[in-house]
Amino acid sequence: MITPAYKQSEIFAKIDPLALTASVSNAKEGVCRGSKQKGVDAVNGSNGAVSGAAATNTNNSSSNNSGSGSGSTSTSGSSSIEIDDLGRAFNEKVHLTQAASNQLVLHAKEPEAMSGDQKVLLKGHASQYVKLNVGGRLYYTTIGTLTKHNDTMLSAMFSGRMEVLTDSEGWILIDRCGNHFGIILNFLRDGSVPLPETNKEIAELLAEAKYYCITELAMSCERALYTHQEPKPICRIPLITSQKEEQLLISSSSKPAVILVVQRQNNKYSYTSTSDDNLLKNIELFDKLSLRFNERILFIKDVIGPSEICCWSFYGHGKKVAEVCCTSIVYTTDRKHTKVEFPEARIYEETLQVLLYENRNAPDQELLQATSSVRAGGVSGTSMHQYTSDEEEERTGLARLRSNKRNNPT
Repeated sequence: MITPAYKQSEIFAKIDPLALTASVSNAKEGVCRGSKQKGVDAVNGSNGAVSGAAATNTNNSSSNNSGSGSGSTSTSGSSSIEIDDLGRAFNEKVHLTQAASNQLVLHAKEPEAMSGDQKVLLKGHASQYVKLNVGGRLYYTTIGTLTKHNDTMLSAMFSGRMEVLTDSEGWILIDRCGNHFGIILNFLRDGSVPLPETNKEIAELLAEAKYYCITELAMSCERALYTHQEPKPICRIPLITSQKEEQLLISSSSKPAVILVVQRQNNKYSYTSTSDDNLLKNIELFDKLSLRFNERILFIKDVIGPSEICCWSFYGHGKKVAEVCCTSIVYTTDRKHTKVEFPEARIYEETLQVLLYENRNAPDQELLQATSSVRAGGVSGTSMHQYTSDEEEERTGLARLRSNKRNNPT
């Protein structure tokens, strides 16, 4: 019993002919022979009927007998040829396999390579047009365009130095993506071409240009990709919002740290006229220092944490070693004002001072005292320099003078 296989998975199944069993091969030959024999018997039966009818006719027996005999011979011969062709076509187009239920399943054979494909050496005049099939995209151009640049693969293909594959319709087959082949043809014609806008398309065109050995186009694509690259950041500044994040960053880093707190909204009073400019100068100096020392110092910016308006903190070996506060309260006759200062020299000094904590060992105390120019106050067992505003220092100095005068009235 032969069951036609209508399922797609069975029709297009890849069957190795060498794996077929002898019983399957015999069954296939039996089907072919049975089909052929039935056809011959049917033709012979029809010829016998025609001959019997012709024998009963007494008026034209001789002529009819000879005519029917010749007709029977020609009909039988043509039918045998047609059945032979049917058997060969059957063997070429289908094959039989044996299913698990011992039934023979009819399968369609997979198509082989196109019979019209052939490799040829192509060489012609520069004005001769050729048809190109590049990955399914069709192009029509001249041999002169394809051979304009002598050092390319296309020039070798169409100048007779390399074989090209053609199909039965004369299309030259090139197994590459044809999306950007039009750009390649325009480059061969004009010597320059606008490149695609996206980096993905430029990279695809670069791969095609390298395959066809078009050096100038490949270099143009590489330059465009280099130009379109997004700039890599020189340094990254963590932006923290809590004391926990600050401690985590400082403890996990082996570098000394500099933290700038900037919160203009924390002010309770009105700012002085120069406060906004000084606040921006502090931020600008922080950016300059981070670009200069980002490989040696961890710079952190705090915009939500403590209640300070503008304050610098310096850390070494996980501990705070110095602090520069840039805000102060100014008392006037009618009300208080908040003043933001820009102690640039002090910030530079403490930044250079914190570089002494790059090594694992603590810095030399004598060196710290030699480089220190202000009073030292103990914080967490480590000397920390606390800076105040200029006006606070002036008030402290005036208070000291008054105290000295009281103690020494003479």
